Amino acid sequence: MTKKVIPEDIIDRMFTASEEFYNGDLDAELPIAGCSNWKKGDPLAVRNNEYISFQKRAFHQLSLQPIIGAIAARLMDTDTVRYFQDQLVSKEPNHQDSTKVGWHTDCSYHSNCTSHKLLTVWIPLHDVDEEHEPLVIVDSSHKWRQTNHMRGFNQNNHREIEQSFIRQGKEFSKIPIVLKEGQISFHCSSLVHGSYQNRSNMMRRVIVLNVQDGDNRYRPFWNNGKQIHHYLDSLCRKQANDLPDYTDLAIFPVIWSDLKNNNAN
Repeated sequence: MTKKVIPEDIIDRMFTASEEFYNGDLDAELPIAGCSNWKKGDPLAVRNNEYISFQKRAFHQLSLQPIIGAIAARLMDTDTVRYFQDQLVSKEPNHQDSTKVGWHTDCSYHSNCTSHKLLTVWIPLHDVDEEHEPLVIVDSSHKWRQTNHMRGFNQNNHREIEQSFIRQGKEFSKIPIVLKEGQISFHCSSLVHGSYQNRSNMMRRVIVLNVQDGDNRYRPFWNNGKQIHHYLDSLCRKQANDLPDYTDLAIFPVIWSDLKNNNAN
């Protein structure tokens, strides 16, 4: 967790942008299907909209904040930090199990990445305390093996997963990440995390940003005989070998570069 690093006016603009987004005020439609993208009228109690910067330009102001890139660069030990994806996740108020987010690891959704350094940045658009049900991480779970298959975001099986790890001799110690507006948290992509139901009387609203280090590249990946693709693979330019190029700055812009800053000095 950080201290307050995102200015209040930017958070306020993002909150307004999220309201406009939910009311259908977009700059562009995603060109192809294949990702989560809640729309008005959908019955889901967890609203999950992916690649929001491609749908509404205002979100770029947050996703490309240099302070986020600078912190990420130190955590990843890299001289370059690039955008990888962003999403807006909101939970309806006073819902029970329907607003849970299942235990998962983000690396499970980044199987096409060569790097294991990718980070997730959790950015609340208001104060988030335990009543809103914040992000919950499982202490030291980034050291566990065989968690790169946990694609459980949309599953409501918390107890089953917890008991499975406990039977393996793991200590399933849950830590809620309570944040004030302007604070953000970072976690590595192999950390097991999720959240419980929103018990407050207001919608819990956060932006989740995934960032990649400068060395990350595309790799083909198969799961049970089926080739896995990242949504943006089809939108970014291709390398000479016809594989997606994760350094395409039109799709994966640089958030922070030590090289650029050193050259400027």
